[in-house]
Amino acid sequence: MRITSSTRLLLWAALTTILALPIMPGFAQEAAPATPAENPAPSPTPAPVTLTDHQRGDLYMARKMYREAIDMYMKAMGGPQDYILWNKIGIAYHHLQDYRAAKRHYERALKLNPRYAEARNNLGALAYAQRNYRGAIREYQRALKLAPDSATIYSNLGTAYFARKRYEDAARAYQQALALDPNIFENRGTAGTILQERSIEERARFHYYLAKVYAESGMFERALISIRKSLEEGFKDKKKYMEEPAFAAMRDLPEFQELMAMEFRVL
Repeated sequence: MRITSSTRLLLWAALTTILALPIMPGFAQEAAPATPAENPAPSPTPAPVTLTDHQRGDLYMARKMYREAIDMYMKAMGGPQDYILWNKIGIAYHHLQDYRAAKRHYERALKLNPRYAEARNNLGALAYAQRNYRGAIREYQRALKLAPDSATIYSNLGTAYFARKRYEDAARAYQQALALDPNIFENRGTAGTILQERSIEERARFHYYLAKVYAESGMFERALISIRKSLEEGFKDKKKYMEEPAFAAMRDLPEFQELMAMEFRVL
């Protein structure tokens, strides 16, 4: 058979194309020898953490193991800051509802450091827990003389005033707390302490005064939330929101107008 020059060219083009095709995945091909992975260097063993007895006591407190915390704080005694340890022991007894022991240890802390505002505040909290609201107010006022910039103590004072039904005094104390710390009522359980112990009517009144404090501070979003809560709790003096000067700047807000137009069923 005679192969013409044109046929040779076609055969050569076909052979060149076949040789140029890559090996497709899925077809067997000789694998390159795997490079053995280098053994990673062993990580150094972390040094064991050594806690002081004071730190162990704090850890037990966080775990609500109060008697173990007391033991650790007692072991940690013997330094210049023992008054802090006595106060923490008082807090542990406070949580255990051994109020007599708590008071004794708070007072011992103050004997070592008469200007220790935390222990004075805790005596106020102890009086409040025993429903001695007059005593709580007195201790909080004394604590504020030691720590006049404490939002927490002002908030506690407002709580005690509220329990005594001295609502305007409570509002002023809350206002001062908010001026010192705009997130004071978001970060701590002040409201929860009151709400657990007050009637539905008192809860509604509390949210009204908190709304007033927020409104006077220009925190309208938080004020609206408190207004809603007061109405949900059955606040009976709804007209106060339309008459009280503290809410004047909010009355044109659509959200405020919507709340005023709504009828709430008490939760």
